[in-house]
Amino acid sequence: MKKVVVIGAGNVATHLSSAIQKTSASIIQIYSRSEESAYALASRLGTDRTTQIREITPEADLYLFAVRDDALPEIIPHIPANNGLWVHTAGSVPMDIFKGYTEHYGVLYPLQTFSRKREMDLRTVPFFVETCTPDDEKLLVEFVGRLSNHIHILSSEKRKYVHLAAVFACNFSNHMYAMAYKLLEEQNIPPDVLFPLIYETAAKIHTLTPLKAQTGPAVRNDLNVLHRHIELLTDPAMKEMYQLISQNIYKETHGF
Repeated sequence: MKKVVVIGAGNVATHLSSAIQKTSASIIQIYSRSEESAYALASRLGTDRTTQIREITPEADLYLFAVRDDALPEIIPHIPANNGLWVHTAGSVPMDIFKGYTEHYGVLYPLQTFSRKREMDLRTVPFFVETCTPDDEKLLVEFVGRLSNHIHILSSEKRKYVHLAAVFACNFSNHMYAMAYKLLEEQNIPPDVLFPLIYETAAKIHTLTPLKAQTGPAVRNDLNVLHRHIELLTDPAMKEMYQLISQNIYKETHGF
C-alpha cells in the first residue's frame, strides 16, 4: 500500500501521518472538517487537503480514519466509493462499523497516548490489527510493520478490553497525577518533587507485577494514616476517591 488518505487531523492523525511519511508510503490527502487543522497538518506533510468529504480522492490504497469515536458513524456513509482498505484507529469501536460501506475494512489501533507537541518513536508502540479478510490482514500487517515492531492480531471483542485496561493504566493514573499536583500547588510545594516517585513506580512493573509492587498505607491497613489523609482532604469527591481506592487496594493485595 503506497497511497494513504488520512481522515482527521488531531493528535493521533498527526503522529501516524508523520510516521507514515517516513516510510515508502505517502500521504496524498488530509481531510478534516476544520480548515485550520487540515491546513496545519497538510502543510507539515507537504500534501493536499480538503474539508469536503465528497472531495476525498478515490485513488488511495489505504483510508486511515483517525477521528473521535462518535464522529465515525457521521463520516463513514459519506466517503466516496473506492477500492481502498478502510481502517479506523479506535480502541472500543468494532470493525463492522464499516460493513455495508466498503468491501475492504479493518482496524489499526495504536496503544499509546498521543500529544501533538511531543515527538514519539512508534517503533516501540503496540499496534492491534484486525481486518475482514485474510488478504487484507496480510496487507495491513505489512503496512503497520513499517511503523512498529509490535503488531498483534486481535478481534474487536478482545480489543475492547485492551482499551478499557488502557483507560485504567493511562487516563486514570494521569488523573491521579493531576490530583497530586493540585494538593501540592495549594500548599505552594513544587509538584516536581513527585517526579522520582512517579518514575520509580512506573519502572518497578518491569520486574514486579503491579500487585506485588503496591505499597502504602492502604496495603498495611494503617487506619491512623488513612484517617488523617481523609481529614486533610476538603473536596468531597477526592475524599470518596481516596476511600474507594484505598479499600480496593487492600482488597486486591489481600486476596479478598
